[in-house]
Amino acid sequence: MKKFWKWSIGIVVLLIVGWVTYLGIYRNTSIANNPKHVKYIDSATPTLFLHGYGGTVNSERFLVKQAENQGVTQDVITAHVDEAGEVKLKGHLDSDTINPIVQVVLKENKEEEPDVNAEWFKNVLVALQTEYHIKKFNFVGHSMANMTFAQYMATYGKDTALPQLQRQVNIAGTFNGVLHMNEEVNEITLDAEGKPSRMNPPYQDLRVLKEVYKGKNIDVLNIYGDLKDGTHSDGSVSNTSSRSLKYLLGDSAKMYRESEYVGPSAQHSELHDNEKVARELIQFLWGK
Repeated sequence: MKKFWKWSIGIVVLLIVGWVTYLGIYRNTSIANNPKHVKYIDSATPTLFLHGYGGTVNSERFLVKQAENQGVTQDVITAHVDEAGEVKLKGHLDSDTINPIVQVVLKENKEEEPDVNAEWFKNVLVALQTEYHIKKFNFVGHSMANMTFAQYMATYGKDTALPQLQRQVNIAGTFNGVLHMNEEVNEITLDAEGKPSRMNPPYQDLRVLKEVYKGKNIDVLNIYGDLKDGTHSDGSVSNTSSRSLKYLLGDSAKMYRESEYVGPSAQHSELHDNEKVARELIQFLWGK
């Protein structure tokens, strides 16, 4: 009788292991054989999506779904960060994962201190490094998520023990302020190098980014919106604030490109639900 139960348990365990293995192989074979996928690279490098102030996973959902629908990946997990900065990963990535995406969700989504948010983002990278041994990553951020990431790079960007940035996409970045908070409409201008006529804190502190990015072969896509209503803004963030990233990086990035979207679909919150933005982002991150 004991032998029977041992054999039964052994068979059940083998079936479970076999099924899990099959699912992993099937998923990745399925995406690799998707006709749409031929346009994209096969990479194990995860891309982290981070929402802005007051945002949720819904802020990231459209862009992530577009990547899935276009055949980029089938591997999407979520990193939940609580008020203490503790990270819980929901979902699983197989060892042969293709173009995985990590949706980062901050429970305290109205934290205004860039240093705190930067530490929380670092905690996510450490959790992924511990669980999946990642060495590189890409980043996509909307609105104030870009300030979080800029502060992360300023504070931790030279730490070679952490995963290293490969590509970043900034959408509606608030690098030098937010309209009606510390900047009025058409108040600040940029010179030819992207230097703002007035630097709002903590912009001055981010000037170390030029040194941090130097020699790291990082590609940067900076997306911003102009409603074309005379405000030279997306309704919440001025174009000069978003474009002032150019001055912070100088010529240190391997590639820096700005991309302007115009009209109602370029409104601040509409940008992360914009199909054209999704197409450009997908091509930049994963296109062959």
